[in-house]
Amino acid sequence: MKLKVSRFFLLIPVVILFGAGVFVRSLRQTSPASACITMNYSGTLQPSAQMAFWHGQQVAIPTNLLAVEDLGTSQVLGVADPSSRYIEVDLSEQKLRAWDGSDLFMETLVSTGLAWWPTPTGEFRIWVKLRATRMEGGEGRYYYNLPNVPYVMYFENEDIPGWLGYGIHGAYWHNDFGTPHSHGCVNLPTDSAQKLYYWVTPNLPEGSSSVFSSPHNTGTRIIIHE
Repeated sequence: MKLKVSRFFLLIPVVILFGAGVFVRSLRQTSPASACITMNYSGTLQPSAQMAFWHGQQVAIPTNLLAVEDLGTSQVLGVADPSSRYIEVDLSEQKLRAWDGSDLFMETLVSTGLAWWPTPTGEFRIWVKLRATRMEGGEGRYYYNLPNVPYVMYFENEDIPGWLGYGIHGAYWHNDFGTPHSHGCVNLPTDSAQKLYYWVTPNLPEGSSSVFSSPHNTGTRIIIHE
């Protein structure tokens, strides 16, 4: 009898730990954390910014981010109507595919959210495009301060509001695409992000560095899955 009682008490910590794990997973599913929030939606670059800070390390900001691209603000033409275009993000493969109807426009490796900052799954729409912005957040060893994050495409749906800061954007602070690295966003190589930025809607007005979607200028559909 004493042996059975001892085993019972030994099981209590295991049950508590298991229950805590279930609670944390449930909390993550119902209360997503903020991702890469910005307070500046102008889309303008900061030419004076030279250094970024990412997870305990200083990172030099590439000077080519300030270059004027050949694409200008024109929409990249495709085979299908812009309303038929969509982006697919495969979390298990760490790949992004942009579909021009049934034709593949581009494919690239990406870095999505780490296990404790997961990238949400589902169907979304781009609600704002920014040529560049500063992103700052995280805590402790995971603190980041990133000026001139290039070619930002924030997305949202009814369950994941835009203010949470989930987006697709270029990343200059690492080159390990194909492996999760982010706080929930979808990181792309800068040249791929540039190509995608001018292909998706909403269309960017001539001379502008940012644009919000509207009923007459809707954002491209994004599908994120495991």
